[in-house]
Amino acid sequence: MSWEVARAVFGQETEELLVEMEDALLALENEPDNMEMVNSLFRAMHTIKGAAGVFGFYSIVEFTHPVESEVERLRTGERLIDAQFIATLLRCKDHTHNMVQNVLETGLQITPALQVSGDKILAGLQGTSNSPAAPAESPPAEPPISANAGRQALSAMFTVDIGHGDILAISAPSPAAEPWLIALDFKKDALRNGLDPLSFIRYLQTLGQISQIISRCPDLPVLADADFESCYWAFRIAFHGESTKEQIEAVFEFAQDDCDIRILPSDARLSEFRALLEDSNHHESLKLGELLVSIGAITRNELKKSLNLQKGAAPDTETTDAQDTNKRLGEVLVEQNITNQPLVEQALKKQQQAREQAQTIRVDTDKLSQLINLVGELVISSAAMKILVDKHGLSEADEVVNGMEHLVEEIRDNALQLRMVPIGETFSRFRRVTSDVSRDLNKEIELVITGGDAELDKNVVEKITDPLTHLVRNALDHGIEGPSVRLAAGKPAGGKVKLNAFHDSGHIVIEIIDDGAGLDPDRIRAKAEAIGLVEPGQILSRSEVFSLAFEPGLSTKDKASNMSGRGVGMDVVKRNIEALRGSVELDSEAGQGTKVTIQLPLTLAIIDGFMVGAGSETYVIPLSMVEECVGMESDAWSEDSNRDYVNLRGEVMPFLRLTDFFGVPKGIKPKRESLVVVRFGRFKAGFVVDQLFGEQQTVIKPLDKLFDHLGGVSGTTVLGTGQVALILDIQGLVTIASNRSKHRGTATSVTHEHTATSKGKAHV
Repeated sequence: MSWEVARAVFGQETEELLVEMEDALLALENEPDNMEMVNSLFRAMHTIKGAAGVFGFYSIVEFTHPVESEVERLRTGERLIDAQFIATLLRCKDHTHNMVQNVLETGLQITPALQVSGDKILAGLQGTSNSPAAPAESPPAEPPISANAGRQALSAMFTVDIGHGDILAISAPSPAAEPWLIALDFKKDALRNGLDPLSFIRYLQTLGQISQIISRCPDLPVLADADFESCYWAFRIAFHGESTKEQIEAVFEFAQDDCDIRILPSDARLSEFRALLEDSNHHESLKLGELLVSIGAITRNELKKSLNLQKGAAPDTETTDAQDTNKRLGEVLVEQNITNQPLVEQALKKQQQAREQAQTIRVDTDKLSQLINLVGELVISSAAMKILVDKHGLSEADEVVNGMEHLVEEIRDNALQLRMVPIGETFSRFRRVTSDVSRDLNKEIELVITGGDAELDKNVVEKITDPLTHLVRNALDHGIEGPSVRLAAGKPAGGKVKLNAFHDSGHIVIEIIDDGAGLDPDRIRAKAEAIGLVEPGQILSRSEVFSLAFEPGLSTKDKASNMSGRGVGMDVVKRNIEALRGSVELDSEAGQGTKVTIQLPLTLAIIDGFMVGAGSETYVIPLSMVEECVGMESDAWSEDSNRDYVNLRGEVMPFLRLTDFFGVPKGIKPKRESLVVVRFGRFKAGFVVDQLFGEQQTVIKPLDKLFDHLGGVSGTTVLGTGQVALILDIQGLVTIASNRSKHRGTATSVTHEHTATSKGKAHV
């Protein structure tokens, strides 16, 4: 891997970790005791620091290290989490992002402005310490630990209680190194077998320093019943040194049959093990026990004993035919106090993450787009082959062609699926927006996300993010009232903004719903009349009034803020959504809230189309929008009539004749025409066509900018014959049909000869 590629991977992975960090911080606002989120926060900052060190970005290391240290204090309970601390950590996240972008663009050094900004943030971070019990001043020298204090300290370290009858043999000042906690319980026959318990402790002192040791005799009988050849000793030891757990265990190697030994890490050493878990690789290739051995959290001897216990055998036996206890190894390790539950859970989680990562690879989006383009050309070639087979009557090739069509369809669906991403990833970005806006506007706002697993094309996601951001900010600023206003209106002090997504007939529907002040349609109309958008007295439906909110220059807010209120943006939102062949609608109740509904196609590349003919031209309608096709005699229509509505089984519906709309030469008038009924959102309309050709996979080719002014067309496609067919803009045509038919004539009643209906399929 080249240096430039490696740097690009560093930037991409760092950005993902920063998103993970932000998500964890926003979750901690509502669940300050969620240790999983605290651990996620620590892992993100620790990994960024390590990766930056590998690449020599020491300015990033110098900034992230103290941030990591403060988060570690959260994990150990040395400080509490509050809104101020979260806000400061969010600034740390933003500053880390800026530093990463700076070093990737300009080199190893950051700008002086970034350095100054980082110093201020760190000063604020370390100045917001809220430790539960921080000492006012460190004593000049650490005094010796009293016997009672040492007893209490070791009592807290081990699961057994140390009573006042136990003897504190050593109570020395603790070295700087974090201790290993050793529980040593000798068996009764230890002395008979020639062991000297104190010799092991003396040898242990050659490897490091024992700061505390308690001698216990929990099973010592009364003097009359005592056996002076039996050993009743047990020790609890705090040992400081650079030795590993396995090296300490080796001290007692020759006494393993005559004593029970447990070596436990302190909290700080557990943090080291957690960090080692994050840094180590190939988790998916190791079993749980081997993984914990590889980082030094347990020894091979402890693993062997635990596996024997798991099988129901004695800890020190070699038998493999014992009855399985059905316990997981992690449960046995925790029960035997060999390690703790959080470390086991983290190891299992890392194994799972590694397995998932091993099953995925990163693919450049340009390569993916190129693949989808090639699949599109394959679809066109498949259609051309079918036409040739039908034209030359090669019936013996029908089966092969049908099989190829099926394979092409499978390839198309799988290729498009590669570019599908959950909308929830985009929704999650608005947690930070909500948090920042709530703080800036002194509002209490909760963001509720549902339907985040609904998927759509990555290209659509990228283009919908800006419109969504504007709509969410509008809901936070315009929609949700301040706490005092809400309480006065009989509402809870805190408001809610809900983001929801779901699939509907080949489309994705996105809803932005708030329970705020809502919109007053009379006020919207008054504003529209004031700026000349509508004429006084002009009749408008409720939906038409609310659609005025998307017109340029219209705002119902009297005073502009840095969030919104200048009447710019909503028209851009609508234009951007319609450019994606989507639609946006608004509905509201004054005092109750507002709902914005966006409907978008799942992909912009390849669709299932329904091909129709009008005059000498061929058109394609997205199949997911076709409700039904109705056939009738041409005499049922009066072409020179002003009637633009049709009565279809009691439902009055607007229609368009495509030959008239596009000005296509009619040629010989067909004996039969067809009405293709389409639906877009909650609106329906009919298109009168001459021929129905049926379903066809359609590769969407965008129109050149020269044809941007064309109405009713969203793109083109190349047919198997080599001809170009126009893909109809259903939303635009439905709107045109509705507007033309308004207040004109009566509906024509259709006597249909055949009707085919389907949800997403139309059969002729």
